[in-house]
Amino acid sequence: MSASEGERYLQKKYKTEKRAQSFYDNQMIGHLNEEMIKFIVKQEMVFISTADEKGNCDSSFRSGSAGFVRVIDKNTIIYPEYRGNGVMASLGNIMGNPHIGLLFIDFFGSSMGLHVNGKASIIENHDLNSLDLPGELAAMLLEQESPKAERWVHITIDEAYIHCSKHIPRLEHLDKRIDWGTDDEKQKGGDFFKVKSSRGLNN
Repeated sequence: MSASEGERYLQKKYKTEKRAQSFYDNQMIGHLNEEMIKFIVKQEMVFISTADEKGNCDSSFRSGSAGFVRVIDKNTIIYPEYRGNGVMASLGNIMGNPHIGLLFIDFFGSSMGLHVNGKASIIENHDLNSLDLPGELAAMLLEQESPKAERWVHITIDEAYIHCSKHIPRLEHLDKRIDWGTDDEKQKGGDFFKVKSSRGLNN
């Protein structure tokens, strides 16, 4: 858990070193505390960021029932990978570069956010027992998420810190029927951004 060279350079350039150091000292830790754990187990969504071995970045979104991101212990979390579009962008990045960033935002209650950064690995369903999870957790995960979860992302936490509520909007939670893992193009949104018709226009 340390500041990057870029952070330190810009803090010095823009004279924010004192504020930054106060943040590192008072808001950032190398594990999850009890309040962070309570926050995560209530969340139904998380934004994730990954990069490949060359540093090319990708951002994505994961959601599920409240608590779908499971806290194994203060240093470890795991979340299910449901059936998607088959591109495997995030998982492909993890194969070449294990660093991952997660941003949990509570749009419906506290309007607070939580950053969790760490190192990720891909765990197949049949390998969950190899993680030496506490108690019967592996069996419980498979029972609760079967057959939706095709595999899991296991994360060892390097740092966790707040994202302040100042600019986070408060949203209303509306019901929506979700067919997890569907291949139905209509439910998935089809060609919403008209990519098919615009291919080749800029070539």
